[in-house]
Parts: sequence; structure tokens; C-alpha cells
Amino acid sequence: MPGEDHVGEIVSVGRHLSTTTLQDRSARAAAGLASIGLGAGDVLALVLRNDFPFFEASNAAGLLGAYPTPVNWHATPDEARYIFENSGARAVVIHADLYLALKTAIPEGIAVLVAPTPPEIAEAYGIAPDAARTPAGMIDWPSWLEGFAPMPKAERPAPGTIIYTSGTTGQPKGVRRPAPTREQRQYATRNIARIYGFDTREAAEIVTVIPGPMYHSAPNAYGLMAARSGMTVHLAPRFDAEGLLQMIERERITHIQMVPIMFTRLLKLPPDVRAKYDLSSLEFVVHAAAPCPAPVKRAMIDWWGNVINEYYGSTETGGVAFCSAEEWLAHPGTVGRPVPGAEVKVIDDDGRELPQGEIGEIVCKLPSAVDFTYHGDSAKRTAAEKAGLIAPGDIGYFDADGFLFLCDRAKDLIISGGVNIYPAEIEAVLHRMPGVADCAVFGVPNEEFGEAVHAVIEPLPSASLNEPDVMIHLRASLSSFKLPRTLEFRTDLPREDSGKIFKRKLREPFWAGRDTKI
Repeated sequence: MPGEDHVGEIVSVGRHLSTTTLQDRSARAAAGLASIGLGAGDVLALVLRNDFPFFEASNAAGLLGAYPTPVNWHATPDEARYIFENSGARAVVIHADLYLALKTAIPEGIAVLVAPTPPEIAEAYGIAPDAARTPAGMIDWPSWLEGFAPMPKAERPAPGTIIYTSGTTGQPKGVRRPAPTREQRQYATRNIARIYGFDTREAAEIVTVIPGPMYHSAPNAYGLMAARSGMTVHLAPRFDAEGLLQMIERERITHIQMVPIMFTRLLKLPPDVRAKYDLSSLEFVVHAAAPCPAPVKRAMIDWWGNVINEYYGSTETGGVAFCSAEEWLAHPGTVGRPVPGAEVKVIDDDGRELPQGEIGEIVCKLPSAVDFTYHGDSAKRTAAEKAGLIAPGDIGYFDADGFLFLCDRAKDLIISGGVNIYPAEIEAVLHRMPGVADCAVFGVPNEEFGEAVHAVIEPLPSASLNEPDVMIHLRASLSSFKLPRTLEFRTDLPREDSGKIFKRKLREPFWAGRDTKI
């Protein structure tokens, strides 16, 4: 288990913040937030890239018993306003350039604290110097919090972060939990430490990097735990494939949490670039958040070795299954076996548990789990529960050895002529075709069959793909009823920052004005 008394640091391209200083600044920020009325149960919105204020503000909210609530900084003003209003945020901490883009979305009455956009982030995103500075007349986060004495640490437990789910099926939902009991906190810490590999070394020996945005649940939990445990935490201004390799070699990174799209971009690097960096410091790499195509994962294991681990779960449930590289190689495609104590079942439409090998909906729960609500939407919380457990929305099965496999998202299932078709199966075959960078398969309206299979393919830049060759490739592995009736090629598929393809945006035009399942 990581020790919480070790003094580590957060590093952002030459800027350093020790965890001792972080604690002091967080306590000052908590006193400042309390002075403007933020208290237990309130919401503090964070519109911040991976930067020191993200950690300071998150910790400060916890000290007050308030909820830090990250907002996707890619959001449009309308999307951001929805989260501000739905969460009932009392205050927002926002980077200067993002404030300029989203200030019209901030409702009246919300206190606004602006953090200057640091030089390394400004450079990474091409932000002009004027836009990176706190605007005149606005509260400047770093100088503001220095004006307060540190608030004494209270004994009240922090309630955790409200994470707004990605909203692939509509408006995002805010997952809100009360503060955990001591028993719940201890179990969650042990489980997370195991999944993240933080129990493999002392905190002082772990050097990690956060390559993904911390408004997403997995990097958020990973980054905050690493910092609080006293590890050395490097912040990447934005994901860059070769830049990550450079950082691993230069900083001797030992642990990383990633998403599969990062693997795909790493594997696109020329072989000579991939070969020139020393990656021998890596000990524990874990990925989650989106399905990883089997050929991509196998290629990463071949390159980086048996340091590639995986876990399965959701914002609502936490990590409920885990597998090492060795387990995955013995059971290609699995997302792992249930973690100790977790209850994971596959059920039919009537809620009955299915035997091994049979496909159904996955439902799960961790022991001592802190129950959640969807902020302001109790009906959706009720709908998320099936057979007394939580349904993340995935379809899958267990093999004879108790390893869990995912077939698809429940909402992505295609029912064509009364036959169930799983898009993930078709996508896996497409991923094996040379020249395919990525793909998305989904159902579109069909007068005869109800739904028909449609495939969208993103070719590699150097590839020359055509429909006849794609269909020949698919026919070699799939039954005729699973073959796409229509195909299209696109150069840039819409994505969430977790790496998941935004199928809803691809599917919407086909189902507009119909009784739709988007």
C-alpha cells in the first residue's frame, strides 16, 4: 500500500510543486472558498487542464466536505452551461484561456476564480500570451489563495469527486456519492492501489505520468491518489506519442495509466522512432475506459513486455475486474476476472444469472461500495440497477476459467430481422485488416429488417482502401448476416477524450426523426 506520509512532488515541464506545498495551498484555498460561502455538500466546478490548480482546488473542496466537479474543457458553451446548472455549482476555477471561451456559459451568481494558463500548456495548445493571463478585474487564483491563512484540517471525510459521464446516450449524468465510511475508504484504497499497481512499490519509488485529461474519471482518481500518496507525478500538457516515449526515458517513469487510443497512436510511430527510446523503467502500465482491439494489445505487449495490465469497470461501479498481461495472453480478449470481493454476473432479460459461455448483460458491484446517485435524476439511478447490482451497459460472458469477455455495449446491439448482431465482433475483424486505423459499426434504419449493419472506417493516412477489398476481408471471417450492408470511409472519427468513438454522433443523422435508440 502507498504511504501517505512521504513527501513527493508534481512536475509540469520544469515547474515543481511538492506535496507539502500542495497541502498548504489547498488549505489556503479551502479557507478562501469558505469565505465566499462554499461548504459541505456544495459543488466546486473545475474547468482546468492538468495543472497544479486542479490538485489544489480538488483537495480544497474535500477539506470543506464539498464536491469537486471537473468539466470537460472541450465543451461548447451550451454543454458547459448544462453541467454548471445541473450540478448547482457555487463556484468555478477555470484556466484563463478557457474562461475567455466559456464565460458566457457561466450562470450569474457563480463565483469565478481564474488560474493563469501556464507557459507549457499555452505552448502545447497555441494560446496567445494575452489569453493565458488572468483578465483584469477577475479573481486571480494563485494570488487570491495566498491571502488566506491555511484552514485547519477538519476530521470530516471528503465526499469525493462528481464525475459527469460522457453522455454518449444523451445529456451527461453526474455520479455523486456521499463521504465513505472508514471501512469503505479502506477497501476502496486497497482495490484501487492493486488495480493501479501502486501496491508494487513504496510511494517514494513510484514515478508516474498523467497523459490523459483529469476531467475523466480514470485519470482523475489515478492522479489525485498518486499525488496524495507522495509519488512523483509528471503532468503531460497534452498527449504526444513520441513525447511520452521521451518522458519515459528521461524521467524513468515506472507506472502509467492509459487508454487504448494512446496505444494506437504509439504503434503508428515509425519503427526507428519506437526503437530508439529506453523504456526499461516501466513496471506497471494499466489501461481501461475503452475496449482495446486484440491486435493492438498484443502489439503493445510485444513491444513493452508483460507490463501491460487492464481493468474493467465504470464511473458508477469502480474497477470490478482485472487481468495481467500473462492472463490476457492466456485468454486473449478478456478484461479479467473479478477483483477480490466483487460481485459480477451475466444476466438475461429477466434478471436470471446465465451460465458460463452464455451472452447477456453484465451487472456488478464492489463490496462496501459507497452507493451513488445521478445528481438531480433519481429515475436514471433506478434504471441503472438490475438484479440488485449495477448495470454499466455492457454485454458479455464468462469463459470456463472465470474470465470476463465483453461483446458490446447494450445500446449498440443491432437487431436485424430478429437476429442479434454485435458490432464489436465486426469491428474486431476490421481491425485485423491492414490499412484500417479505426472503425465504428452500428445499426441504421432498414424498412425490411428493422436495422441494418453500417460500418464507418478510418484508413491509415498511407492506406488505399476500397469497399470491395473490405468486404472480401470481412467475408473470410463473418457470416453473411453480419456483413455491413453499407460502408463509408472517414478521415477523422469523432472521439471522447477517453478514446471511445462517439458513436452517437455517427448514428444520429440516420435515426433523426425516428423512434431511435441513440
